[in-house]
Amino acid sequence: MSFNLKSVVPWGRTLAEYQKMFGLTPAELKLNLLSVGDGPASFNAELSRLQGTVTSIDPIYQFASAEIAQRINETKTEIIEQMTNNSDKFIWTEIKTIDDLLNIRVEAMDIFLDDFEKGKAEGRYVTHLMPDRTDYKNQQFDIGLSSHFLLLYADLGIDFHIAAIEEMLRICKEVRIFPVLNLNAEKHAVTDAVIAHFKNQHLLKLIKVDYEFQKGGNHMLQIYT
Repeated sequence: MSFNLKSVVPWGRTLAEYQKMFGLTPAELKLNLLSVGDGPASFNAELSRLQGTVTSIDPIYQFASAEIAQRINETKTEIIEQMTNNSDKFIWTEIKTIDDLLNIRVEAMDIFLDDFEKGKAEGRYVTHLMPDRTDYKNQQFDIGLSSHFLLLYADLGIDFHIAAIEEMLRICKEVRIFPVLNLNAEKHAVTDAVIAHFKNQHLLKLIKVDYEFQKGGNHMLQIYT
């Protein structure tokens, strides 16, 4: 697998955020979940502690926890500078300040790092680079999630996003993607192209969710197989 850790800017989100971003109910948290491009989120660690079943896939999981921690330390100042320079694109209500944001993210990533080696040994963290085909069976998972990965990075190209979502739809009964905006808090051509591609093959819904940090970023795309 050709993948360079230096190309990654790790940034972790929590179980509570995942619940809001994806509208996950207590019953859904008990299903067999797949989370794509999870990076150093604490979602897997926190849900696993609650006896949930979740598999996270990401190419950064080929690296040791110490290497991921080093990359987090290398990039977090850069991220905070970018957030500060673009603070007008965010809603500072639940997260009130840049310092609050940094504390929440660092705590989430610390929880991930503490859990990573154990979770990797248990098969909860799996090294995989999308949109390559996974080894999972058709509809093996109940719900597939993509947080701040698919639809967010337009520079990956429309074909990449479509192929990755097609693989998720092969192995998941349902796919949820959040947000549907790009890094500039704008709806863009990738989202429109993805919706146009899948709308005649699958049931698609744009669902308003109880989470909005990025201005206007309070919808997820839900796709049923």
